[in-house]
Amino acid sequence: MLGLTKGITACLFDLDGVLTNTAKLHMAAWKATFDAFLQEREGPGFAPFTEQDYLDHVDGRPRADGVRDFLASRQITLPEGAADDPPTAMTVNGVGNRKNAALRSLIAERGVQPYPGSVRYLRAAQEAGLRIAVVTSSNNGAAVLEATHLDQFVQARIDGQVITKRHLRGKPAPDSYLAGAQALGVEPSAAAVFEDAVAGVEAGHAGGFGLVVGVDRTDQELREGPHADALRAHGADVVVSDLAELVAQP
Repeated sequence: MLGLTKGITACLFDLDGVLTNTAKLHMAAWKATFDAFLQEREGPGFAPFTEQDYLDHVDGRPRADGVRDFLASRQITLPEGAADDPPTAMTVNGVGNRKNAALRSLIAERGVQPYPGSVRYLRAAQEAGLRIAVVTSSNNGAAVLEATHLDQFVQARIDGQVITKRHLRGKPAPDSYLAGAQALGVEPSAAAVFEDAVAGVEAGHAGGFGLVVGVDRTDQELREGPHADALRAHGADVVVSDLAELVAQP
C-alpha cells in the first residue's frame, strides 16, 4: 500500500522539498548569501551561485558542509570558526549563519506551506499504522513542523540540532536516517526513505533501507529530467514528482 514494498512499517521523510516548500526558500537564501560573498571577494565579474550549484554542493547537507563543499568548488578555503560566529565572520560557520539569517527573513516574509500531496500521504500513512519520522539537516526542523502543523503526524525528529549534538555525520552518510529508524524502533530494512536531494538518496541507499523514494519537483509536468535521473543513479528505487502519486497505489 502507498507505493511501499512488503515489510515496510515506517516512513522517514526529509523535510525541505519533500514535505514543505522550504527547499525554494533555502535555495534563495543560499544564492543571496553566496552571491554577496563572491561579489565582495571577486568583484562585479563574479560567477553567480546557480541552481545546479545548490543541487551539487548544498542540497540536503548540513549547513557547514554545504558552505565548505561549494567554496571548495570555487577553489576557496575559509577557516572553520565556531558555531556561534556572527553572520559577518569570514569563516565557514559565519557564512552558514549568514545564510540562516537570510532564510529566517524569507520564512517570515513568505511563510511556509506544506505540499498538499505530502499532507495526504502523511495522513494515509498515519491511518495505515505506519510509524513516521522526519530526518532533516535543517536546524529549523521543529519550527517548520510546528508552523505547518505537520508535527501532528511525526513521532520522531532528527534535525540539524540533533545531528550536531550527537556528532552524527551529515548526508550523504546514512547516520541521520539510521538514527531516525532507531528512534522509531525499526530496522532500516523495514523503513522507507523519502528524499529530494541526491545526498539524501545516497544516505538511504548506504543505510540499507527497504525502499528509497526520490522526489523530483524540478519539472512536475515532464516528471523526467536530469534531477530525476541523478536521484535514480544515486540510489532511488522510484522517483515521483509528488507524494500524492503514491497514495492510491496498492
